[in-house]
Amino acid sequence: MSEKRKVILDCDPGHDDAISIILAASSDRIQIEGITTVAGNVEVEKTTLNALKVCDLLGLNVPVARGAEQPLVKVREFAPDIHGYSGLDGPQLPKVPQKKVIDQHAGDFIIERLLASDGEITLVPTGPLTNIALALQKEPAIAEKIREIVLMGGGTFGNWTPTAEFNIYVDAEAAELVFNSGVPVTMFGLDVTHQAITTPAILDRIALIGSPISEFVGELLAYFTKTYKEVFGFEGAPIHDACTVAYLIDESIFEFETVRVDIETKGEFTYGTTCVDRLHVTGRGANVKFARGIDQEKFWGLLLSALKE
Repeated sequence: MSEKRKVILDCDPGHDDAISIILAASSDRIQIEGITTVAGNVEVEKTTLNALKVCDLLGLNVPVARGAEQPLVKVREFAPDIHGYSGLDGPQLPKVPQKKVIDQHAGDFIIERLLASDGEITLVPTGPLTNIALALQKEPAIAEKIREIVLMGGGTFGNWTPTAEFNIYVDAEAAELVFNSGVPVTMFGLDVTHQAITTPAILDRIALIGSPISEFVGELLAYFTKTYKEVFGFEGAPIHDACTVAYLIDESIFEFETVRVDIETKGEFTYGTTCVDRLHVTGRGANVKFARGIDQEKFWGLLLSALKE
């Protein structure tokens, strides 16, 4: 059996964040070292509760650390039109989770785990990059300890502004720090996640599984599909965040190219844009492994298998 990838899931649950946690927990190729939460889709109080509730549902016994309440510089923005008031609207979940957060800030948890490691831990941020940036600012030495940062964010087009994707826009200054950290970055932006769209046929296949987890995911996706139709006119919801974990389980699902990505933090109309230099026109060194294609059959096969566990 291939080695287990040790990961810290840094997230803002979030429907697709919840699915990425489920996928990671189901895989014998992933070892979750901890879950850290950040303000993003909704306030950090809510994203933390949602992470704890998903852990309860899965019986997942890993540390959960609450993180940043706001971006490094700018005013907070949330996405209730997509994820609902709770951040995880749709399924009926207990109001109060049994699991508790640890008494340590997410940034400090990340630092502690990385410094104690031999460089084998991968960070998997699927929300704004605030926690990762705070950790790098506080202890720059951790950069050499991070095996890889596998993130969902950005793209060559936007979904929050015409040019900016939500996760990067919410804290572009944090993203700029992370992308320029020298740590290997693998980026799953909208270019590839908008190819991982839930279809009615997929929802039907999930309904046929009949496990408690599949029922939960089916309810998540029914709500997520409805809001994506209302807000964007999509016929299905993209499962953005699960692409990161799917890659760690089976890299062959995706196609990549190596590019330079810089983060726009000054533009009046382009703040938060990931400037992807696919034609290498700047002559600046590449800093990102950029996902551009997906084998949809393999992706959904992996996800559906996880729901049977």
